Amino acid sequence: MNAKPILSLIPRTLAIAGLSLTLHSAYAQTGLPDAVKVPDGYKVVMETVGVGEITYQCRDKANAPGQSEWFFVGPKAVLNDRAGKPVGSYFGPPATWQAKDGSKVTGTQLAVAPASKADLPYQLVKANPAEGQGAMLGVSYIQRLATQGGVAPSTPCSAANKGEQQVVKYQADYIFWAAK
Repeated sequence: MNAKPILSLIPRTLAIAGLSLTLHSAYAQTGLPDAVKVPDGYKVVMETVGVGEITYQCRDKANAPGQSEWFFVGPKAVLNDRAGKPVGSYFGPPATWQAKDGSKVTGTQLAVAPASKADLPYQLVKANPAEGQGAMLGVSYIQRLATQGGVAPSTPCSAANKGEQQVVKYQADYIFWAAK
């Protein structure tokens, strides 16, 4: 038997094993800030990649008359599975995750933790009971992780552009958790 063909399979086997570990480690809570970790007793039921945009509007600060800031208006994103196939959408307000089967959940933010300066923070959301039967039924928590972009515009917000809206592109992983 020629050992060379067998040895050539080793890198492929290791690559496949590595891919398997990479996919599974996406669910891991180790390495995440404590504030956005899901409590024990829950399992991942769906993992998506949200690709979309967030709208901001230049408005007066609520508690500082005469000062302006970029105000979060709402998100609009497609939720894709890891293969890139659309499986739902994310929009708001209120923050709503809807599966292609029509089931949906809204949620209340429990915590955030910083990501890089140019990226939205990580987030942990407590899901409200789902509407409809389907993929969102039983979802208890939603994590926003692996964020890219989405922060408020860097252009000044002042009296000169008050009321102006700007759309910022972003991407984030949304991990959906249900009781074990």
